[in-house]
Amino acid sequence: MPHRRLKRQISDQAGGLGDYLREETTGGQWLLAATGLALVWANLAESSYREVWGTALAIGPGWLHLDLELADWVADGLLAIFFFVAGMEVKRELTVGELADRRAAALPVAAAAGGLLVPALAAIAVSGGEAASGGAWAIPVATDIAFALGVLALVGSGLPSGVRVVLLSMAVIDDLAAIALIAVLFTAGLQPLWLLAAVVPFTAFWALLRDRRGAAWCLWVLAVLAWICVHASGVHATAAGIVLGLLVPTRHRDGETTSPGERFEHRLHPISAAIIVPIFALSAAGIALSAAGGVISEPIALGIMVGLLVGKPLGILAGARLAVWLRLGSLPPEVRWGDLLPVAILGGVGYTVSLLIARLALSDLASQEQAAAAVLIASTIAAIAAAWLLRRRPTTDERRDDLRVRAPAPQPHESKAVGQTEPL
Repeated sequence: MPHRRLKRQISDQAGGLGDYLREETTGGQWLLAATGLALVWANLAESSYREVWGTALAIGPGWLHLDLELADWVADGLLAIFFFVAGMEVKRELTVGELADRRAAALPVAAAAGGLLVPALAAIAVSGGEAASGGAWAIPVATDIAFALGVLALVGSGLPSGVRVVLLSMAVIDDLAAIALIAVLFTAGLQPLWLLAAVVPFTAFWALLRDRRGAAWCLWVLAVLAWICVHASGVHATAAGIVLGLLVPTRHRDGETTSPGERFEHRLHPISAAIIVPIFALSAAGIALSAAGGVISEPIALGIMVGLLVGKPLGILAGARLAVWLRLGSLPPEVRWGDLLPVAILGGVGYTVSLLIARLALSDLASQEQAAAAVLIASTIAAIAAAWLLRRRPTTDERRDDLRVRAPAPQPHESKAVGQTEPL
């Protein structure tokens, strides 16, 4: 009995921790904490910071390119799990979520498209064309889902649910586009045979899930094999994560109360948002404060800031307006155009994926640090500005009360003839 009671207590505590990690604000809070720790560590003990994350760690043979530095294992390995979760979110939205209906999907798709195009053009223009080479123009195109949704959950809980739907859908599309850009732009020395070999574990993974066969360990083995093949092919290994996520079924099947996608998301989302992303921030956000001082004078870094702070909001709003003007889509119920402004500004919180692209696009450490400083500064400004606007927006209940007050009072029924009264 004491043994069972102890197991029940441990299970309850684990369940409580899981619920805490699944809260949207948790990922954002841990991300901020990891960023602060990285900045303090890198500025007080820079040699220690560089030494730890630059430690060579060979987990496999060199001919498979599995002899990476610790920071690369985080960026290539752990972030693959983050993109696996993102891939499942994309598929869920496209099949059973808000993007399943083409008209409902048109507005966030158009907003995301504008949020990809305008920041890239702004970065190229402001940098005098320097961001056009090496793929640096792609740095400001991404939106950090965990950070943006964390801010919205923290200060925008009273807004219509459609606001969160637009932000989530737009951020998911952003992530899908960003990982596609990573796969296309930063593929070095493509090895087609390895890419062809990856088809085998991908297919086996899909088949086992479809036929409801295979233990969890078997699925994980196939996922690791797929990751190794993609990594060895020269394509950035995180692409394996999003492909695996897209292969997971998201619809309920006969005899199931939850889909495989829901089960995977339930287990992996807290690990992704509250553990993996903060670890990546700890490895990538450790920049010298002196690098922040050179952001304004460095063309690419300045282009990144303008792209995130100006290009993102303008592109998102312009894309959404165009979709409505062309009658391809419409605003969700109870959502006003004023509600989309803080959402558009939150789109400028690039962070995780922007930092990853900066590491891939820029070769020297000084440029990487200046780009990372630009991303951190722009993301912080965007988060604060969006939070301030969200605080000032009326809640859904306040809007309904306002509509009741403005509604015309009912007029008394007029008699049909002079002196005639209505019967009691």
